[in-house]
Amino acid sequence: MTAITDSAADVKAVYEQDGWYQSPHRLDDASLAKLRASVETISRQQRPEVVYEKDGSTVRALHGCHEFDEVCGRLVRLPALLGLAEELIGEPVYVYQFKVNMKQPREGAAWPWHQDYAFWSHEDGMPDDKAVNIAVFLDDTHELNGPLKVVLGSHQLGLIGEEEQENDRERSHDWRNHVSADLEYTVPDEVAEELTEKFGTALALGPSGSVCAFHPTIVHSSSNNRSDDRRAMLLVTYNAVSNAPGNPVRPEFLVSRNAVPLTPVTDNTL
Repeated sequence: MTAITDSAADVKAVYEQDGWYQSPHRLDDASLAKLRASVETISRQQRPEVVYEKDGSTVRALHGCHEFDEVCGRLVRLPALLGLAEELIGEPVYVYQFKVNMKQPREGAAWPWHQDYAFWSHEDGMPDDKAVNIAVFLDDTHELNGPLKVVLGSHQLGLIGEEEQENDRERSHDWRNHVSADLEYTVPDEVAEELTEKFGTALALGPSGSVCAFHPTIVHSSSNNRSDDRRAMLLVTYNAVSNAPGNPVRPEFLVSRNAVPLTPVTDNTL
């Protein structure tokens, strides 16, 4: 990866203001090739960590890969990723979630507007939003292949529309509704539109190997993949050790029970 050019104070200031930080880091080509190979291998396996689109055959996401794949297990300990997470959270961290969101060409479905912390708070009992998502682009990402879209600064509002949503619908508490296109907890489109007009948005665009960070309470979504290019994004959620849920019930590949502080490997290659 390339070296950080921003000072630690600048990085944290940008993140705290926007809930979003585009890192100057880029995963090197050899490491990226290893990650892609692991993702391809896992995608062909029949296991609960592999989630499909509504057609039942197109891979939508992979979960918990760091627990059983050596390359992914090393990735979460790279000093550049782990160090950024510790810098933004300000405490020792562990991997709370690991996933790869896959948007296959012309088939990858959108993710509606939502806030990740809504799931982690209500479903897992995470005490606070002292976590951070670190994303690694496995493919070149452009405006047509379903990029992540965030509402800048929306994390400062906390969880949005909690009371109204609780009154409007009954929760199934089925983890499958937390990984499909029909999400259990969403931000209504009309509310998201108001927020985008008020705060502005950013798109997660860039070449493969790019790295960015975003806050667990930021309002975000992504569109359908309307191109012939796959868009795979790997997401590592680091949580403060002090913020680990007391008694999560969702599957371990969605919510890690191992809250031991991570230690970095010696360099930034896989």
